[in-house]
Amino acid sequence: MLRITELKLPLNHAEEILAAAIRDRLRIKPKDLVRYTVARRGWDARDKYDIQLVYTVDVTLRDEGAVLAKFKRDRKVQRTPDTGYRFVTKQKDWQGTRPIVVGAGPCGLFVGLILAQMGLKPIILDRGKVVRERTKDTWGLWRRSVLNPESNVQFGEGGAGTFSDGKLYSRIKDPRHLDRKVLIEFVKAGAPEEILTEAHPHIGTFRLVKMVEGIRNQIEALGGEYRWQHRVEDLLIDDSNGERRVTGVRIQTGEVIESDHIAIALGHSARDTFQMLLDRGVYIEPKPFSIGVRIEHPQAWIDEARFGPNAGHPILGAADYAISHHCANGRTVYSFCMCPGGQVVAATSEEGRVATNGMSQYSRAERNANSGFVVAIDPARDYPGHPLAGIDLQRRLEEKAFVAGGSNYKAPAQKIGDFMAGRPSTELGEVIPSYKPGVTMTDLAGILPEFAVTAMREALTVFGKDIKGYDHPDAVMTGVETRTSSPIRITRGPDFQSLNTRGLFPAGEGAGYAGGILSAAVDGIKVAEAVAKSLTGV
Repeated sequence: MLRITELKLPLNHAEEILAAAIRDRLRIKPKDLVRYTVARRGWDARDKYDIQLVYTVDVTLRDEGAVLAKFKRDRKVQRTPDTGYRFVTKQKDWQGTRPIVVGAGPCGLFVGLILAQMGLKPIILDRGKVVRERTKDTWGLWRRSVLNPESNVQFGEGGAGTFSDGKLYSRIKDPRHLDRKVLIEFVKAGAPEEILTEAHPHIGTFRLVKMVEGIRNQIEALGGEYRWQHRVEDLLIDDSNGERRVTGVRIQTGEVIESDHIAIALGHSARDTFQMLLDRGVYIEPKPFSIGVRIEHPQAWIDEARFGPNAGHPILGAADYAISHHCANGRTVYSFCMCPGGQVVAATSEEGRVATNGMSQYSRAERNANSGFVVAIDPARDYPGHPLAGIDLQRRLEEKAFVAGGSNYKAPAQKIGDFMAGRPSTELGEVIPSYKPGVTMTDLAGILPEFAVTAMREALTVFGKDIKGYDHPDAVMTGVETRTSSPIRITRGPDFQSLNTRGLFPAGEGAGYAGGILSAAVDGIKVAEAVAKSLTGV
């Protein structure tokens, strides 16, 4: 087959127009087009009065060679790439070492799934609970202000991605098309098939729950094993032969589980485990992340600003956005993890601290749009000193937010008009914040660093020009957003093993190698392959 990319048609085109557009693009007669399939469909809304659908299509032709020769210099007409996944090994009745996977978030799930599909019978450890029990605990914080430090938005089956918008796209370089393997496995586990063709697919929290359970069932059917409420408290290391090598882990009950191949797929909030790894001498370095708030607008405002008269079109759905601005003080402010038609959620995992995140359901039908509104920071400039200094900064900001919110897990919030004017907010306006268990109106400038406040004020004016209503005085900011990404990197070499600890395979977002569900899952596949190669010698 041949693949045509960037084939544009009007938003409301008739179905038969696509075939005609393919023939026109390739300059062929109707009889020469045997069949076609849509590989990807997105849209171009830069002109909201003339929104275009953008297709990638795979076509079967009567004379493929002649057409390919005619377009040999056209990068938008090429052979369809092979997106099939091939395992690095397949083992029958594996009797060797069982690899351990620490963490059951998106990365850990795919490390475990690929290892299980290769026949290597992984043991998956997670400090939290199965996803449905975890959901009950999470709602306990949102509805009753009761935090379970081991079972919440951050910890438990599915990881932090379970309570998010469920975005299934990323900007990673993926020449092997591993993202396709991820999406296919998600569909097998219960995701809608449209995620295979939509340019910006998402699935939402409720569907993620079912998918996570489906993947767990497959892993267990293939000989893998889950152990819940198993928090890894120590990493066992043997350096008697002059080389540091893992030999197993000790969990909080004192039980030792032996293995010399351990994939450590921590989330970005496993702060106690980061400390343990540092104490055990595992090489860790600080990395940049971002801090800020969650910003909320009525979804109707965003739809109108982005889609104009096409707002509400069933193909377009709820509008999203991605914006950034480099400020006069050298800081970059940008939107992060935008959740159309969603809600702001309590995302702390530690007592006495408040952290926020965003979440949407598949329908994206809630009243407000929300996004992280954050400022990029880096170790050398903002948290020098030691590898975990970024965590210290996160905690300080989260503690300030807890106190400012009332020391009861309510979050501090402020209207944009008051934030710009430098005065505390005392009441809400037109925009009602969605954060549960509730907000306390205050002055966010007393919580965030001065450089962040200065940059955010400048960016709000700029973003208000890009998106009408973005800087509306009644729009609400809720603090604080500190868990944008991991503040550390558990550095690994080209063999995916720790730089100084053999047999330890850092993986995913917590290790500093992913950001979001899809990129974490893709990294999980790569790590699983590295573990399998090391185990079997292939």
